Amino acid sequence: MPNDPILLLTTGGTIDKQYFDALSQYQITDTTVTKLLAIARVTHPHQVEEVLRKDSLELTDDDRTQIVEHVRRARFSRIVITHGTDTMTRTARALSDIADKTIVLTGALAPARFSESDAAFNVGMAFATAQTALPGVYIAINGSVFTAGQVKKDRERGSFVRKRNG
Repeated sequence: MPNDPILLLTTGGTIDKQYFDALSQYQITDTTVTKLLAIARVTHPHQVEEVLRKDSLELTDDDRTQIVEHVRRARFSRIVITHGTDTMTRTARALSDIADKTIVLTGALAPARFSESDAAFNVGMAFATAQTALPGVYIAINGSVFTAGQVKKDRERGSFVRKRNG
């Protein structure tokens, strides 16, 4: 099993949202990823870097280019990206031309600060996938690991599902 360090890039999304009563809305705040890894007592070498702090519906092509370039320049070959779920598959597609790196995107359907969030589980799955998967782009979420390009978000079910052929 590889002991290569893992780079965790944060881009925003629901995973890092917090509810502010005074504003009656969610806002993306400091990442919770560092705290999630500390709570899980992760000892595998890793580094967390913030790239963006945006809802994925607000991501532009320039933002995706920034994410892609950050991954290309990274000295790490194993990378986890936390991302909003609404456009995660678009960013995965933008990363698909990067060879020789294992890139795993993940996110949450409920903010990590909520006690019933899926965030900790999804980050753990992504972290494990980044350690063991062959180079390529993956999405680890809802208890499954998908190869990028073969998955879509099913808004009605509130989960990601494999695309049907045809």
